[in-house]
Parts: sequence; structure tokens; C-alpha cells
Amino acid sequence: MANDLNPLREEARVERTPDPCIIVIFGASGDLAKRKLVPALFNLARERRLPGGFSMVGYARSPMSDEALRALMRDAVAQFSSSGPPTEAEWESFAAGLFYCQGGYDDLAGYERLKARLAAIDAERGAGGNRIFYLSTPPSLIGPIMDALGASGLARRTPGGWTRVIIEKPIGYDLQTARALNAHVGRIFDEEQIYRIDHYRAKETVQNIVVMRFANGIFEPVWNRRYIDHVQITAAEVVGVEGRGGYYEEAGAVRDMLQNHLLQLLALVGMEPPTSLDADAIRDEAVKVAKAIRPIPPDAVDAYAVRGQYTAGWVGGKAVPGYREEEGVNPKSTTETYAAVKLEIDNWRWAGVPFYLRSGKRLTKRAAEIAVQFRQVPMRLFTTTEADLHEPNLLVMKIQPDEGLTLRLAAKLPGHAIHLRSVNMEFRYGTSFGVRSSEAYERLLLDCMFGDATLFTRRDMVETGWALMTPILEHWAASGERNLHFYEAGTWGPEAANQLMEEGRTWRRL
Repeated sequence: MANDLNPLREEARVERTPDPCIIVIFGASGDLAKRKLVPALFNLARERRLPGGFSMVGYARSPMSDEALRALMRDAVAQFSSSGPPTEAEWESFAAGLFYCQGGYDDLAGYERLKARLAAIDAERGAGGNRIFYLSTPPSLIGPIMDALGASGLARRTPGGWTRVIIEKPIGYDLQTARALNAHVGRIFDEEQIYRIDHYRAKETVQNIVVMRFANGIFEPVWNRRYIDHVQITAAEVVGVEGRGGYYEEAGAVRDMLQNHLLQLLALVGMEPPTSLDADAIRDEAVKVAKAIRPIPPDAVDAYAVRGQYTAGWVGGKAVPGYREEEGVNPKSTTETYAAVKLEIDNWRWAGVPFYLRSGKRLTKRAAEIAVQFRQVPMRLFTTTEADLHEPNLLVMKIQPDEGLTLRLAAKLPGHAIHLRSVNMEFRYGTSFGVRSSEAYERLLLDCMFGDATLFTRRDMVETGWALMTPILEHWAASGERNLHFYEAGTWGPEAANQLMEEGRTWRRL
């Protein structure tokens, strides 16, 4: 049996079950609910991680019966569940807790119907008055939903129960709108009730950054400016806007990826050791290092940031259109589909160590990773031939696909003479533990049920990220097409991104 062959597998599961609860998904008929949320809930149910009596209520404008919702979600689970399609018995058990409530997002009558439905489900399935409201909606609907939850009394904690709200990114459009949105939500819910979701934080490798750094004594002594030359954080996609041209026109690579996902990764790599694993202890350190990032002056943006936009090209052997030819995109759009920035951290640990962040669409391959490039050894003893000029040590944390770690070392070739080659030590989650890694949304939904906010973004981190990125966005908005660099789809982005590198550094080819 495979389980007997892998001693790591025995300890791979944590047996905890949260309190009974009901999760209400606003925007239940949308893409996120079908592709991610409901398949994640089903996987948790399949692994018996959900509490008895768990229920989900979908809320949206479209009229739909409970049975129609269940049929819609069965198709979604069959298509998108990472653990495979459900059996008849599994689906019947899970579907018994799925319900639907139709209503407008600013329609108080709809929220009154929702309140009555929740009370009935509570009585029938014993959810204990515990509620999670998940806003799987466009950002423009957050305010109206917050107001309606407040006015209807749904935001209040029920006697003996708890109430939490999950908000999807983007939180705001810039620093000003993020502050306004946070203030709006804060008038309805207390900060400890608010869970701002960033699914990157829940990926296994991202969680493993903290474990690797603070549970292994070998890394911390060299985790500083004396031994590390620079850090590259990359999130590359081969896909284009996938029919979401209207959304992406308002977002772009900085708002969609850098301001949230990539800054979160930087914070985990750069933060100081927390005093405990409490949510606020970890988030305090993350915010502290984010606030130590040197702001980019508006008149120096071009020296620290590069933007690009893809043109027609070839990806995976197929011809693909340019961004301006995508549906829903302005033919004269200046929205960036690629962004790269160089950031510097002004503290004792990282002074002089550049952090390079980049993200783009229609690049050569899909990959996300953090690469920590160590400095070359102070004296090269082994330089008998050109081939012996080995590369310095490199630690790569792969986030997707194939989550895992790679450490590059120099090793001696077999034989009497001393010749060196670079070799890799590999660790892969998929093969090392012999169990399926939980999807990010599975982990986050379960954490919210437990009331564990460690992997969710706090208000001050959101606003710190916007404070760093807003000057870049404002500079680009005022520049028109002047500093927009075009790149062919299927390449690694604009050549101009190489200008950010200095002292012999180069972007990694993943």
C-alpha cells in the first residue's frame, strides 16, 4: 500500500473540525463560485473536514430554485474539483446543504428573505447562528452589500454565534479608494470579523516560506544582505485576459498581481521572525517590512518600474491576438499586461539587496516562484577551466505549477581531476508526501470557519501596498503611451525590463 511506503504521509493530515456554520456566497452564479468556491467546499466535505450541518446559500439576482443551483454546482464540481468528480452518494450528502436565495444586492427585501432563510436552515440543520458572508462580486458591489447587511441586521452576531465576512481583491483601485472602502466595511463589521482574501497566501509553498525560514536553523544566519545578492519574485501567465477584457482594462498587472500577491510574497521572504504563530504576530511583521520598502519618487518611476503590453504572437503553437484586439479592450488602451519593479528595503537586514517583482500575461510559460540568489563565494578556488565557473547558490521556492523547493549547489564531477558543475536538490510536494495538496481556497475557507485570520490580509497591509504602487500607477496614467513597451505574445516580456537589472544580474528564464 502506498501509505505504508511513505512515512511522511501519516502526519500529513490535521484532524480538526470547525463549528457548524452557514456560508452565504454573494455572486453564487459567477465564475469564481463555480470554478473555485463550491469545488473547494465539496473537497472539504469529501475529506470530512466540514462540520455536521454545514450549509451554503447562494445569493444572486437571477431567479433560481434550490434544485437548479444544485444541478449547476454538480456540473461545476464535476469539471473543476481537484479531487475528481463526485460519486452519487457523495453528491447527495453535500447537495442536501445547498440552498439558493434570489435578490438584488441593494434590495433590502431580498436580504429580509435571506435572513428568514438562514433562520430556517439554522433550525433545520443546527448551524448555531454562525454565518460567513462571502462577497464573490465586483468591487463596485461591496459598498451596497455592506450597507444592506448592516441595515438588515445580518451583520450583527447572533446570540451565541459568530458572523464573519470574506472580501475578494481588489480592495480599492488606488490608495484613496482602498482607504474609503476599508472605512466603509469598518462601519459595518469589526476588523476581527473581516477576512480579506489573497489566495496566493494559502498555497503550500507560500505557507512553507515561514516554516522553511523559522523551523530550519541553517537559513536564518544567511538570510540577510551579507549573503543574499538579490531576490526575484515572478508570476508569469500564458493566458491573456480570457474574456475579461472589461475587468482587466480597469485593473492591469500592477493592480491585479503586484499590489497584492507579489507584495505579500515579498513580505513573507523579508519579514523578521514573529514572536508566535498568532495571526497578528505574523501580520505585524509582514506589515513592518512592507513599510520599510523605500517609496519610489514620482520623478524616478521610469528607473524603478517598467510596463508592457502584449501584441499578437504565438503561444503553445497557436496564434493569439494582441491585447488591443481582445474583446472588451480599447483599441488604444495603455493598460499594462506586464509590469516589473525594483524595490529596496531600508532596514539592517536588507539594505542594498534589490527585490525584483514581475508579472505578465501571454508570457512563455505559466510559472510563479521566488528565487533567492546568494552571493558568489568570496574567493574562487576552483577555476581550472571555463566550465568550472559555476553559478552561485540559488534557492527557488516554486509556487505553481509543481509546488516545491530547489536548492542549487556546486558539486565535483566524478573523476580524478577536480571539475565543478551546478546541481539541484529538489523537493516536490506532489511526490514527497503522497497526498493531494489542498487547494488555496480550501485552506482559506476552512481557516475562516476556524476564525484563523493568519493567511488573510489586514487593513494596514492593503493600504501599505497601495501607498507603494499608487505613485507608479499615477505616473503611467499621466504618461499616455510614452513609456509603454510592447512585447510579442509568447516571449518573456519587453526588453526594457532588463534595464532594471544591474551589476550583471539577469531575469531568470523559468
